[in-house]
Amino acid sequence: MSTPPAAQPQPATAGTRPALVVIAAGVCAALHVGKLAPAIPALRAALDMTLVQAAFALSLVQLAGLTLGLLFGGVADALGGRRSMVVGLLLLALASALGGAAPDAASLMAMRGLEGLGFLMVALPAPGLVRRLVAPAKLSLMMGVWGSYMPLATALVLLLGPLVLVSLGWRIWWWLLAGLTLLMAALLLRAVPAAPAERASPATPGLARIRLTLAAPGPWLVAVCFALYSGQWLAVIGFLPAIVSQAGVPAVALGAMTALAAAVNMLGNLAAGRLQQRGVPPRRLLLTGFAVMGAAALAAFHGDAGAGLPPLARYAAVLLFSGVGGLIPATLFTLAVRVAPSEGTLASTVGWVQQWSSLGQMLGPPAVAWVASRAGSWQYTGWVTATCSLAGLALVPGLMRQLRPLPR
Repeated sequence: MSTPPAAQPQPATAGTRPALVVIAAGVCAALHVGKLAPAIPALRAALDMTLVQAAFALSLVQLAGLTLGLLFGGVADALGGRRSMVVGLLLLALASALGGAAPDAASLMAMRGLEGLGFLMVALPAPGLVRRLVAPAKLSLMMGVWGSYMPLATALVLLLGPLVLVSLGWRIWWWLLAGLTLLMAALLLRAVPAAPAERASPATPGLARIRLTLAAPGPWLVAVCFALYSGQWLAVIGFLPAIVSQAGVPAVALGAMTALAAAVNMLGNLAAGRLQQRGVPPRRLLLTGFAVMGAAALAAFHGDAGAGLPPLARYAAVLLFSGVGGLIPATLFTLAVRVAPSEGTLASTVGWVQQWSSLGQMLGPPAVAWVASRAGSWQYTGWVTATCSLAGLALVPGLMRQLRPLPR
């Protein structure tokens, strides 16, 4: 019989500093996810890359998460969190270094696929590794910090990428990130202690871990909730420029407004960790997040350009949607390590959540776009996101019944 996470002792060398190194490694890996977006014009000019090729290269990481999240979660569980993250960082460094020397678009896209695999090897075991390193009283807080790793990386590449690209070119951008990732792998090896499970061969084969994960209802509920969140969040943030442009906002301001809307999501993630640490039940955070997302999306999308809320009020609703919605991913990351069927299935559970998150991101924006095209404007698309929020609200009570107690 598998031992529940609650029965696992904390390592004697656990601490907040090693956990922060793990989170920094996740941010470093996420830089590779977002590094291509600001470089698309340079890549199209240098490698004669078509717009379709650029879009496919941009989505290859999501494709890896959609198809291989659970499988690579099982691999990460078998390797151990620390070892898996180091392997993933080395894969990212290698792929980025080779991608920076790519002679054509096909070669760059091949390395982009390898980066997607490296990203999974880093991101999937990280929550479980953080859970082992920190004291139980700090777990919720650190999961809130972890929940902001992707928006933080996105903000960094949007701020630093253009500066490097203009002054040094896209190849140097790729090579600088490769060097940074190598340094992060070395830091992780030095700062994060190896757990006993990583020094011995795993007791449960990889396929058995996957079967154990899929047989438990908890990972399914967390995964579907994450898909309902990620799909509507990306749909609203992705179409924000189209919404505010109807009010005559200059193009130069659209990027800053979108970046701010994405950045406030980090505040929600951090607030969720702090609130859980202070004893606020995760049920309340999830219910609040889904309810506010649904109501704010309805307010932001209601009416066409000549009806509904004024433009500034619409934008404020989007900020509320993204900020309060940030309570959801940080809370779900905390719950993911509490619904995993065993200590050896933490990365498998996060991998399953990653697959559903990617599925939501792939289906949410097209669903909103389809409704908008049928209606001729945005006035009904808020109901699509509100429906996702209602579904999330309905799943929360069942998810709460699957929680294992935190370790003492």
